[in-house]
Amino acid sequence: MTAPAHFPRRSFVYRQVIKAGPTFDPLSDSAIVLDFGHPDAEAEAARGLGLADLSPLPRAGFKGAGTIEWLAGKKLAVPEESNRAVRQKNGALAARLAPAELLVLGGLGSNVGSLPVTLSAAWAAEPVPPATPRGYPVPRQDSHAWFLLTGESAAAMFAKLCAVDLRPGKFDDLAIAQTSVARLSAIVTRDDQGATPAFHLLADSASAGYLWDVLLDAMVEFDGKLIGLTALRRLAKS
Repeated sequence: MTAPAHFPRRSFVYRQVIKAGPTFDPLSDSAIVLDFGHPDAEAEAARGLGLADLSPLPRAGFKGAGTIEWLAGKKLAVPEESNRAVRQKNGALAARLAPAELLVLGGLGSNVGSLPVTLSAAWAAEPVPPATPRGYPVPRQDSHAWFLLTGESAAAMFAKLCAVDLRPGKFDDLAIAQTSVARLSAIVTRDDQGATPAFHLLADSASAGYLWDVLLDAMVEFDGKLIGLTALRRLAKS
C-alpha cells in the first residue's frame, strides 16, 4: 500500500487528507492522492465544487534580474504581463508574479510535475556567465502549500474568504490575484480544467492545516467534495 509516510517528502496536510480514505500514487519522493474511492463521482462533484491537495507535486520559483530571459531561453512560454499565466505544451503553468519573478507549476498529466524539476536542475547545473545576471531560485516547494479548487461554485465559495471577485465575468482564465485568503497571503491563479472553472491556491506552508480546514468548512454549503488526480484528469478532457 502506497502511503505518504513511506516517502521523504509529504504534503503539509497529509494527516488531514488520510482521514478521508484516499488512494495514493507514488511520485519520485512523495505520494499524490489518486482518488477517495469513487473517481467517477468525484469527477462529477468537481464540476460543482471540488478540492484537491496538490502539495506533493513539484513547483519552482525564479526571481531577479535575468530570470525571464533565462527561462525564455529554456523554451518556456512566459507571460508578457505580471499577474498572468501561460499554459505550456506539457500542461505545466508559468505564472508571472512580477516583472522579474515567475512561478512554475507542474502539469497534471502523465508527465506530472516534470517541468519544475527540469528547470530547477538546469539552474543548479549551469554556470553563470560573467556579467550575465540570471536571478535566483525561490523555494516554492517548501514555502507554499498548493491546493486546487474546481467547479461552478468555486468563485462563490471564495467570496466567503477573499475580497477579490473571482467570478468568470470578472476574473479571466489564466488571471492571477496576489491577495489574502482566510487572512493568509495567497496566490490565486485561474486555470480551467476543460470546461470547468478551476483555481490554484498557494499559501504559506506553515498555515496549510489551518487553511485546509477553513476551505472544508467554507465548502459545506455548496456540497463540496474532496477530489483526486484521476478526477482532475477527467475534467481536463471534458
